[in-house]
Amino acid sequence: MLSVCFLLQIIFYEDRNFQGQSYECSSDCSDIHMHLNRCNSCRVEDGCFMVYNRPNFMGNQVFLRRGEFSDFQRMGCVMGMMGMAVMDTIRSCRMIPMHRGQYRMRIYESENFEGQMHELMDDCESLQDRYNMSDCQSCNVMDGHWLMFELPNYRGRMLYVGPGEYRSLRELGMNMTRISSTKRIMDIC
Repeated sequence: MLSVCFLLQIIFYEDRNFQGQSYECSSDCSDIHMHLNRCNSCRVEDGCFMVYNRPNFMGNQVFLRRGEFSDFQRMGCVMGMMGMAVMDTIRSCRMIPMHRGQYRMRIYESENFEGQMHELMDDCESLQDRYNMSDCQSCNVMDGHWLMFELPNYRGRMLYVGPGEYRSLRELGMNMTRISSTKRIMDIC
């Protein structure tokens, strides 16, 4: 039986257009500035990653899959899989492991798993339209990896959540005022 192994990899560059010192990464990195003085471009060779504009996986975040991102400062923002966030530099990154199987997440209207609760197994373009739920403040991800968006139809700033309990989504370093839509990360990265 033939076994296929994928090496998930992202390469960060100090300068625009993939110039200057580089740092290759195939796992989580809490502070890219430990390896580079700055980060102005990156190339995702294989896999899926969340990149953050602050150390320790905090601040604005963007989902990146295979591709080239040549100049953060000129662009003023980085467009990920969907949604947009102000991203003039990258300070940390998280590798998103591939997931096969079902997706399941419970979302709660209030922090600490209180208020209205709904279980999701697929994407939701609008929590308000589907559940008459104007916001989501906590969640429990049982299966899969998800992106949560501040606006309906997968727009606005995004937030990554993987398996685990999140008692307060506001404490994840985002200034998002609300969560209005959710999407499963299903890419074969």
